[in-house]
Amino acid sequence: MSDEQELGITESKQYNTGEWYAEVVQKAGLANYGPEGMSGFIVTRPRGYALWESIQNYLDGEFKKTGVQNAYFPLFIPESYLEREKDIVEGFDPEVAWVTHGGHEELEERLAVRPTSESIIAPYMAQWVRSHRDLPLRVNQWASVVRWEATETKPFFRTKEFLWQEGHTAHETRDGAWDETMTRLSQYQSLYEDVLAIPVLRGAKPEHDKFPGADTTTTVEALMPDGKSVQAGTSHYLGTSFAEAFDLTYTTEDEDEEPAHTTSWGLSWRSLGALIMTHSDDQGLVLPPTIAPEQVVIVPIWQADTQEKVLDYAKDIAEDLEDAGVRVELDARDERNPGFKFNEWELKGVPVRFEIGPNEVDDDVVTAVHRPDGDSVELDRENIAEAVQAQFDEVYAKLYAAAEENLEENVREASERNEILGTIGQHGGYVKAPWCGDEACEDEIKEQIAAEIVMVPLNDEDAEIHDGENCAVCGDDAEETAYFAKSY
Repeated sequence: MSDEQELGITESKQYNTGEWYAEVVQKAGLANYGPEGMSGFIVTRPRGYALWESIQNYLDGEFKKTGVQNAYFPLFIPESYLEREKDIVEGFDPEVAWVTHGGHEELEERLAVRPTSESIIAPYMAQWVRSHRDLPLRVNQWASVVRWEATETKPFFRTKEFLWQEGHTAHETRDGAWDETMTRLSQYQSLYEDVLAIPVLRGAKPEHDKFPGADTTTTVEALMPDGKSVQAGTSHYLGTSFAEAFDLTYTTEDEDEEPAHTTSWGLSWRSLGALIMTHSDDQGLVLPPTIAPEQVVIVPIWQADTQEKVLDYAKDIAEDLEDAGVRVELDARDERNPGFKFNEWELKGVPVRFEIGPNEVDDDVVTAVHRPDGDSVELDRENIAEAVQAQFDEVYAKLYAAAEENLEENVREASERNEILGTIGQHGGYVKAPWCGDEACEDEIKEQIAAEIVMVPLNDEDAEIHDGENCAVCGDDAEETAYFAKSY
């Protein structure tokens, strides 16, 4: 470990959140900033990539249970393909990176570095679909995309290139496509709540902020401890606009030709940013056991006369845990003292630490310490693999409860403009307010306090009726509920 890492975390999560976050990412060994002159890019280190792989593995399994197959499409998209869907062109044009030369030769047609892949995937789906018997068609790709944003780099939250998955499906009917949209949204919600220990809100983006070309964009939103919202995953019902633009049609049982109803849905490594920001603290990274590369670290504590028996005992326990499928690390380094090891593994976010000294050996127990809060419990050596699972559940419950409390305490209501501004200015979090549906009302709040409408309730049981209510900003008749927040 370098001298820099030995210093631990020097910034405060509460008072210098941005600097603290960057320090945790680097000192916990998750990522480095890209080369000089390449602002907006990061290098993902093995430990950071392992977290992304855990997310991949979970979602990939869930997708495949529902008929999704993985594929891969080119990184480059011909300009003429992008232009076939005008909303895509208009929506992404400021952020598209272009390739104009191949070697020393100027290309006949510019190639876009994919900002999203609807325009390259839809034409091939059109080739694969002929009749209603070919539907539904579901494909997904794990890839990177590039969006040349002129914003400050925040690893995993905001980078010019980022990793994600993007799923694309085609269906006979609107109902089939809408069910697909909701299925993917529910899978994203499950990832956050059942794997990352982060409760989320689900809803739709307002009409003016939906995915370019989409009929409806649905979203899960996660609230960070600093009061900002993260767009945690989106699932889009695209209607028939992309199918019409790319001739994605099918013949019905009556031999009529109809455009398919399509969806797209994606989740990026922004989920890692939310994970780090939500749970970590001033000692470093904090990870739930579900995703931690090492779920347990065993730190043996010995003197010269007890070294052999302590190490033998610790090795036996490590083997038992490994045999039970627990991800365990035995830290038997001779050159580092136990205190250093405690601090190092706390920095790296390992959820449970086993401390084993001669007393534990004599009593046939282990001392288990929880990373989030330092709580310790004595576990019997017998059936240790089963006992540690209960510790994992307890650690997960603690992390989820803290995040849930943060969310519940930071959803507030407002009925007029100054209440929205004052509440967000003082507390952050979400402010629910009746809204007329006019983008100009959002612009007014955004200009004053850099907050926006991050979601509105879906048109289902979550929707709220606003008979007789007025828009909190302009005073006109309210049509729906808007959730205002600052966001990453």
